[in-house]
Amino acid sequence: MVDDHILIGSNLSTVSALKPGKDAKNVKHIPVISDLIQDYFDGDLSALNGIQVRQEGPQFSQSAWKAMRKIAPGKTWTYSDLAARAGSAAAVRAAGTACANNSIMLVVPCHRIVKTGGALGNYAFGVEKKRWLLGHEGYL
Repeated sequence: MVDDHILIGSNLSTVSALKPGKDAKNVKHIPVISDLIQDYFDGDLSALNGIQVRQEGPQFSQSAWKAMRKIAPGKTWTYSDLAARAGSAAAVRAAGTACANNSIMLVVPCHRIVKTGGALGNYAFGVEKKRWLLGHEGYL
């Protein structure tokens, strides 16, 4: 397991704040992964499914992150939906925590989780980026 986080054109201080004690490297291109991310932004909304991921976290978060990867582009779930599909319908707050602690935010699509009633809710990179991603995917 690699202890470093590799970022593509990202702000290293943001990652340091998210994962204290982890080293980060700023790179311009990671073969295959960079191409799949570019394909996503070019309109192939399923391209990110080709990226395998693994991140550290508690068992419920693991289940929530796995469940999030099943949300189709252009669709959303509520935090309640996520909790239920992660194995504990009562764990709505834990579902929110899993979203907040998700280190692979685009590939593990926590931007597809919204509040009951349709309000967008929070997003670590700001609600405007969440709105843009959901618009890009055809939800908004």
